[in-house]
Amino acid sequence: MKTISSIIISLIFMVCSFSVFAAPIDINTADAVTLQNAIGGIGAKKAQAIVEYRLKHGLFGSVDELTNVKGIGPKTLEKNRDNLMVASPAP
Repeated sequence: MKTISSIIISLIFMVCSFSVFAAPIDINTADAVTLQNAIGGIGAKKAQAIVEYRLKHGLFGSVDELTNVKGIGPKTLEKNRDNLMVASPAP
């Protein structure tokens, strides 16, 4: 029984560690599923709205522009800021 508990605890630690050290996602290239998984507090519809906003208005110039998407407010942005990025455009 101790062995099973140890394995479960180890697995939980590995999953949590991976989440903490995952690289930020580029909001200009991520698909809706990736956005949904990376941005806490949004679901599939809001992730799709981000993709649609990007297609309609062009690439985001900064992570702050994410608040231009209806339903993405400053609290959601601040909670997720460290997980998000906008890559510099190629010259």
